[in-house]
Amino acid sequence: MTQVLIRGGTVVNAENSLAADVLIDGEVVRQVAPGLEAPGAELVEADGKLILPGGIDPHTHFDLPMFGTVSSDDHYTGHKAAAFGGTTTVIDFVPQPDSGDLLQGLREWHAKADGKAAVDFGFHMNITRLAPGTLAAIPRLVGEGVTTVKVFTAYNNRLRLPDGDSFQVRRAAGRHGLLTLLHAENGDVIDVLVAEALAAGKTAPEWHALTRPAWGEVEAALRGIALAAQAEAPLYLVHMNVAGELDQLRYGRARGVQVMGETCPPYLFFTLDDLRRADGAKWICSPPMRSAEDNAALWVGLSDGSIQVVATDHCPFFFDGTRPIEYEGRPVAIPGKELGREDFTRIPNGVPGVGDRLPILWTTGVGQGRITPNRFVALTSTNAARIFGLYPQKGVIAPGSDADLVIWDPQRKLTYGVAHARHRTDYNLYEGWELVGFPERVYLRGQCIVDGERWLGRAGMGRFLRRAPFAPIL
Repeated sequence: MTQVLIRGGTVVNAENSLAADVLIDGEVVRQVAPGLEAPGAELVEADGKLILPGGIDPHTHFDLPMFGTVSSDDHYTGHKAAAFGGTTTVIDFVPQPDSGDLLQGLREWHAKADGKAAVDFGFHMNITRLAPGTLAAIPRLVGEGVTTVKVFTAYNNRLRLPDGDSFQVRRAAGRHGLLTLLHAENGDVIDVLVAEALAAGKTAPEWHALTRPAWGEVEAALRGIALAAQAEAPLYLVHMNVAGELDQLRYGRARGVQVMGETCPPYLFFTLDDLRRADGAKWICSPPMRSAEDNAALWVGLSDGSIQVVATDHCPFFFDGTRPIEYEGRPVAIPGKELGREDFTRIPNGVPGVGDRLPILWTTGVGQGRITPNRFVALTSTNAARIFGLYPQKGVIAPGSDADLVIWDPQRKLTYGVAHARHRTDYNLYEGWELVGFPERVYLRGQCIVDGERWLGRAGMGRFLRRAPFAPIL
């Protein structure tokens, strides 16, 4: 088997940092220690560099149909963008099929992903209606390696489950060791406010946020936590973006409820004012951008451990899908946010981010003293590996773990944007940001897939990860 010796760097895990060499033997880490010798191994010098576990993004939406179009990254282009940003594992969401059982939905998503995957991947299962047999199918998901389900309190008549149905899903999931994920907004209030806005001719992008009040998330989060307590089942709040929602997470945890949460980088920086820009549609996602006070509260949650994970909710669309971009030497144009030019309710909801997460969080978090390098690794890799049943195969640099590694140059300076992000779309939320710290090399199970600006990966090399039930609650 091929051996690679990464020599002279500093290994950064969630618990500690160590000046050490890393010996890769085939697909796994064999040794982590200073002064290693491995005659015949490929030698990679990492003096002055950090060696991080590959990032794990547990919240992505590739090739997702929406509003008459589809998210512009598929399971190859999105995985490639992830790799350039230092992420080597992603977990995507599978829609509940219109007909057939939950396993039919998994088969459909495997057909989309398996041949294209360029990094390792897993699936979550959306449950958006209780069809006959749905509850009985939940334990069968474990046999397919899927140990998470997602429910919604928004998107009435499309995705939302009534509270009684949601309670039954959570209870069934908890009994079999599955974790329930929750999108917390108040769908009833949203529907009323959207109808009123449209009737009044209020169609600009800012009304996407103004018709989805922050209090709806606070209330729905608390209701979700209360249902979790009653179902005696763990809960994970996705894409937290409001200070009050973080308050509810803390409230539940302080009272012994098994609840965890994630936030996403855009919610740390952007606000309603960004939706008021001439290109405000670029910032349309659900839930929406909030306030500077919410940004600040979420940073506190990251630094004090209240929030367990930074994910992305990556769901990109073209800003102007009538104008092609070049991707791997070919023109590509996919209908995007221009579909809602005259009506905010027709703007596809979602933003790019899977490749931005680590570089942006490093500069603004570690670089500005908000979090330590170890906390950075916990938020972007280790905690997700533990919560989603992948640890210690993923999320740590240790003997026996998969050799998913990022050689990180903490001194590299660059002006960030579309050219570096590699998403298959025509814009980047962080265009022109000055960053310090960026991946130099990225390894997937011992194979170098990113070397500077060179892409060495390929479609189909990513593997589906069968995850374990009854994962720990952090």
